[in-house]
Amino acid sequence: MIKLFAPIFFTILVSACAVNPGVPTATAQLVATKGHAVTGDITFSRRGNAVLVAGEVRGLTPNKEHGFHIHEKGDCSSGDGMSTGGHFNPLSKGHGAHDHSEHHAGDLASLKADANGVARFSYETSAITVGEGSTDVLGHGLIVHRDPDDFKTQPTGNSGPRVACAVITGRQ
Repeated sequence: MIKLFAPIFFTILVSACAVNPGVPTATAQLVATKGHAVTGDITFSRRGNAVLVAGEVRGLTPNKEHGFHIHEKGDCSSGDGMSTGGHFNPLSKGHGAHDHSEHHAGDLASLKADANGVARFSYETSAITVGEGSTDVLGHGLIVHRDPDDFKTQPTGNSGPRVACAVITGRQ
């Protein structure tokens, strides 16, 4: 019964976060890169000194992890996601897991697809901001990779090709 209502609850939660007036919010609508079918909607909402990252990504390889990163440039024009440049790293840190040790501001939690190829997530991070400071995500690219992030290989985590791309934009 809980599994039946989880998607509905998740949609309500994300919608509530997206329309909270006065809270700096950014959104990203993932579009598949050439030859892929990955899409999704992501919201970034400031919560005090942290940012709530929430969303749903569809068309992933079922039961597999996928690297998920904010990239330097808000440009998805190349068709393969390469026009977004490297990982967003304004503080010049090494690549790593978003919730462990040192990491780029753009190192987000990996996406974990379910048996239907869908990843739903909601977590807080203090590595990024929305609308202020050097770690502001507005205007940057958001990439989903084909492979899991190994959190070791510098500077990218060896996550493979880019299967979806978005530009992170502000929301009034």
